[in-house]
Parts: sequence; structure tokens; C-alpha cells
Amino acid sequence: MARVAVVTGGTRGIGEAISIALKNAGYTVAANYAGNDERARAFTERTGISAYKWDVSDFDACVAGVKRIEAERGPVDVIVNNAGITRDGTMKKMTRTAWDDVMDTNLGGCFNMCKAAWDGMNERKFGRIVNIGSINGQAGQYGQVNYAAAKSGIHGFTKALAQEGARAGITVNAIAPGYIDTDMVAAVPPDVLAKIVARIPVGRLGHADEIARGVLFLVADEGGFVTGSTMSINGGQHMY
Repeated sequence: MARVAVVTGGTRGIGEAISIALKNAGYTVAANYAGNDERARAFTERTGISAYKWDVSDFDACVAGVKRIEAERGPVDVIVNNAGITRDGTMKKMTRTAWDDVMDTNLGGCFNMCKAAWDGMNERKFGRIVNIGSINGQAGQYGQVNYAAAKSGIHGFTKALAQEGARAGITVNAIAPGYIDTDMVAAVPPDVLAKIVARIPVGRLGHADEIARGVLFLVADEGGFVTGSTMSINGGQHMY
């Protein structure tokens, strides 16, 4: 029986690439999304992957979402916490709401999803959790104190939770992507984006499928000895 994998933010960008890669590798994939119904329907029609709508910042919604997937698809053995948002602004302009929204979705969503699946993974003595961090959680970025703090928190969350899961056969790892050619990055002003690319040694943005290949390595049965790690996929960009 195929293992069931849940990918949050799984119908667009990096999440879409991860969902497709997992399906192609033989997993039963449930792709979570938060808002764009039309795009989610198109994703399902194109890929055959079922999409489930809930907000990962809502703890009760995450619990209900995982329960529904388990009732329809089977026990959830893989969680990929990819869902993320930005609400950029300098400290002078940033509101508390912009801070809370990013922290609740990007970091709180990791807790919510892991908590929802944790007991089942412990009972089955198997689980694979991959949290998508960011180079900006390690290097920082101007105008992104909320995003950088949330992504940095993901890296610490990963290391701590890995220690709890290790003896139960649950691995917890993170991937810290550099700048990837997604809709989120496309929204960056061209002059700013050009400066970013100039700092990447390989001279280009990354591709979503490159992140997906990293996820496949970390969720494989053979990856059971790899836990508490952060895989940097950033084209050689320096992290301070």
C-alpha cells in the first residue's frame, strides 16, 4: 500500500513540484491549499492529485484536515510543511498583523501539522517530516523580519522535534531553498531581483523541481538515518 503524503501549499510553486514528484515516486498525495479554488481545481485536473482546502494557521482545521485525509486515503506517514506567505515591510512600516500572519502561517503551520499527525506516526513507528525553510532564515533579508524570523524558527523547530521522533522511527528535516523561480519571487521588483541573482554563484534562480528532489531523498525509507538536518539548496549563495 502506498504511503500517504500531505504537502501543505501543495498546489502551487514549490509545493506543486513536490506534490507531483511524490506522486511520480509512488506516494498517495494530498495537496493542501488555502485560498485559490480555481487554481486548485486546475491542479487536480492536470495532475490527478486531490486537493484539500484549509488554513494551516488554524490548529483545529489542521487536525480536521489530517483526519479527513486519513479517512479517505489512509494513515499519513509523510508531512511536507511548505505553506508560506510574505507580508514584507521594514520595521518602521510593519504592523503587528503582518508579523502575526507570517508567524502563524509559516511557523505555526509547521507545529499544527506535525501535532495533527504526530500520534499516528508514533503508533506506527514511522514518519517523515520535511519543513521548508529558507536561505533568508539563515542569512536574513532587508524588509523581512517576520519572514526571516519564521523561517529561522523552522530550522530550530526541526532540530528539536527530530530528537523527539528519532526513537520512534520519525525523521524531521528541513530544506532551506535559495531564490526559486516561483510566483512569490516573480513579485520581487526586477531591479531587486537582478541584484539577488548577481549574488548567486551559479548565476540563476533555482527551479522548484530541484527542491522536490531534495524532499524525495529525505522522505525515502532509506533516509531513516538522516534527521535533524537542514539541506541548503541555494546555488552556492553565501549564508552568514
